[in-house]
Amino acid sequence: MGTTSIFSVTELTQQIKETLEISYSNLWVEGEISNMKVPSSGHFYFTLKDKNSQIRAVMFRHKNKSLRFTPEDGIKVICKCRINVYEPRGEYQLLIERITPKGIGDLQIAFEQLKKKLEKEGLFDDERKKKIPFLPEKIAVITSPTGAAVKDILNIITRRFPKMAIIIIPVKVQGKEASLEIEDALNTANTYVKADVIILGRGGGSIEDLWPFNEERVARAIFNSNIPVISAVGHETDFTIADFVADLRAPTPSAAAELVVKEKEKLEKQIIQQTSQLKRLLLQILDKNRMQAKHCQCLLGNKLKKLSDLKLKIDDCNFQLTHAINNRVSLKRAEVKSAERIVLSSPPSNIIKNKRQKLEHLTKNISGHFLALKKNKNASLQTCMARLNSLSPLHTLERGFSITTLLPALKTIKDSSLLKKGGRIKIKFAKGSADCKVVEIKN
Repeated sequence: MGTTSIFSVTELTQQIKETLEISYSNLWVEGEISNMKVPSSGHFYFTLKDKNSQIRAVMFRHKNKSLRFTPEDGIKVICKCRINVYEPRGEYQLLIERITPKGIGDLQIAFEQLKKKLEKEGLFDDERKKKIPFLPEKIAVITSPTGAAVKDILNIITRRFPKMAIIIIPVKVQGKEASLEIEDALNTANTYVKADVIILGRGGGSIEDLWPFNEERVARAIFNSNIPVISAVGHETDFTIADFVADLRAPTPSAAAELVVKEKEKLEKQIIQQTSQLKRLLLQILDKNRMQAKHCQCLLGNKLKKLSDLKLKIDDCNFQLTHAINNRVSLKRAEVKSAERIVLSSPPSNIIKNKRQKLEHLTKNISGHFLALKKNKNASLQTCMARLNSLSPLHTLERGFSITTLLPALKTIKDSSLLKKGGRIKIKFAKGSADCKVVEIKN
C-alpha cells in the first residue's frame, strides 16, 4: 500500500465534519417542509426537499420559540442554516437558525393558522355572542390613552349622549407587551369596572402594528369576557382575530362609538312621539269603554223597569183577590142574616129544613165559586211569576246557560278576544261555579 494514508472511520468522519461545517457555516436554503415532527422536547425535526433531493433538518427549541407561525408539511420556506454532521451515524443535516415562508409572510400564515384553530373550537360562533345593550350606563374603553382612537371615541360619545360614564383602561396597542396588557385590561374590566359594554380598539397600521389583536391570549380573553366586547381595530379593511371573536365588529373606533351609544336627542324625540301615541290610544280605548258602559246601562235600565212593572202587577193582583174575597164574605154574611130573620118569623122545623137544604146548596155553590176564583187568581199569579222568572238571570242559568267572568277583575266576558291563553276565568252555573284556565281560544 506504500505511503497511502489509512483513515479510521472516526478520523474520516471528523475530517468530513470539519470540512463541511467550516465550508457551509452560513447558508440560505430554499425548500418544502415534509415529515414535520415535534416531540416533547419542543425541537422541530423535518425534511427539507425540492423536486429531486431532500435533506434532514432540525430547529432546536430555543430557536423556534420566537417563530410567529407553526411550520407545517407543504409550506415552502427559506431557511438560514448551517451544515452539521452527526458522527455516530455518519449523517449530515441542516441546523436551522431562522425560517421565513416563501411568497407569504410569517404573520399572515400565523394569522390563518390561529383563525382556523379558534374557529374549529367555536370561538367565532354567532350563537355564543352576547347582545350589545340598547343604552349602556357605563362604557369601558381599552386602548392607548394617547392615540387618536380614544379622542374620537370620547368626542363622539359625549356629543351623542352627554354625561355618559366612560372608563378608560390604558394599554399599549403595539409591541411585544401589548397583548399581555390587553388581556389584563379585559380581565380588569370584568372584575372591577363592571361596565355594560367594552370597546377594544386602536387606529390603523400595518399587520405588525395590529398584531397584538391577533394573539391567542387576547382572543381567549375576549371570548371569556362576561361583558359584551366591541372590536374596533384599524381601518374598515383591516381584520384581526379579535374582530372574529368579539360580540360585534366595528369598522373603526369612531364607528364603535356610534354603534354603542344612540343620540340622546333622537331618543327623547322618540319617547315624546311614542308617549303621544300612547295617550291617543288610551283616550280611544277610554271613549270606547264609556260608550259600552252607557249601552249596558240602558239595557240594564230597561230590564229593571220591566221588573218593577211586574212587581206592581203582582201587588195589584193580590189586592184584587183580597177585595173579591172580602166582598164575597160580606155578601154571604148578609144572606145569613136574612135567613136568620126568616127563621125567626116562620116555624122552626120547616125553616130549618128549608134553610138547611138551601145552606147546603149555597155551601156547594160558594165552595165551587171560591175554588174557581182561587184557581183563576193562582193561574194569573203563576203567569206573572213565570214572566218575572223568565226575565231573571237565574232562570237563564237554569236553562243550561252560564256567566263567564275574567279573573281577578270579575269582568263579564262577551267576546273571546278579551281572553288570553293561560288566563283564569270564573264560570257561574245555575248551581255553583268553577274557576278555569284558558287552554285554547277560537274567535
